[in-house]
Amino acid sequence: MSISEVTDFDRWLGALHGRVGDFTALIVLVDVAGTRIAPLCSTYVHVIGIEVDWNELTIMFAGSGQNWTGAAFFPTQGRNGGPVDNPTARQRLRELEAKVGEDRMTLNKGEFFDAFGRRIRIDPLVDQ
Repeated sequence: MSISEVTDFDRWLGALHGRVGDFTALIVLVDVAGTRIAPLCSTYVHVIGIEVDWNELTIMFAGSGQNWTGAAFFPTQGRNGGPVDNPTARQRLRELEAKVGEDRMTLNKGEFFDAFGRRIRIDPLVDQ
């Protein structure tokens, strides 16, 4: 990968892994269209090292069959650090899905990226 291909996501992943080591990432794929944000699907991945990059993840996301435009990542670890086990990851993912269903602003509590791996955020709508 050349320097010009490094995304905000890749920089975030490298910095986070350098600080905390291995972890599990809860991921919510969404469709952002104007002021509408629709959660599409979710998954989790165990991040062991930083060999994965944005391009590889987008290939994995293509397998969802969803036309996603944003992905929010929520790192989580076990009590002693490292990735959580699969049952815990599934439980935490269900809890995250419920929170996002209640309040889309929850996506800003994670690390939110567009389909090109650039950081994005949701701004609240202001009544005029």
